[in-house]
Amino acid sequence: MTYSCLNHVEPERRNLIKGLQVIQETEGYLSEDALLACSAYFGVPPAEVEGVVSFYAQFKRVKPGRFRVSVCDGTACHIKGSALVGDWISTELGIRDGETDEKGLFSLETVACLGCCSLAPVIAVNGEVSGNLDRRQSLKIIKKYRRQG
Repeated sequence: MTYSCLNHVEPERRNLIKGLQVIQETEGYLSEDALLACSAYFGVPPAEVEGVVSFYAQFKRVKPGRFRVSVCDGTACHIKGSALVGDWISTELGIRDGETDEKGLFSLETVACLGCCSLAPVIAVNGEVSGNLDRRQSLKIIKKYRRQG
């Protein structure tokens, strides 16, 4: 498979990470096909591409769900109970941090900071932020997106 988004990146070994970032930005994750395409495009062995992808936490190997739920665990959110919020959502969705549900509807991830400290604890669903969360509000948000899915 070819990735036209790579056409904007010079096919030099030193641009491998940039190429992987471009594909992930376009596709939402890095599939096996994407890794093989990068290997061919940048002239790097597939094992080396896999090594780069597995080394950097920024790269995702699992296709994200339609709704990406980000639970903030920055200092303010952590102090105000973000771990509980993450647990409630995890239980409701039946997935753990870093996973996507079987239907491909939801992905769950814990992030370092969403920059909304005054609203702690906070989650974002596809970038839409909700704050000052308790259990009822957290589950209400998930149910709202489940109805849309």
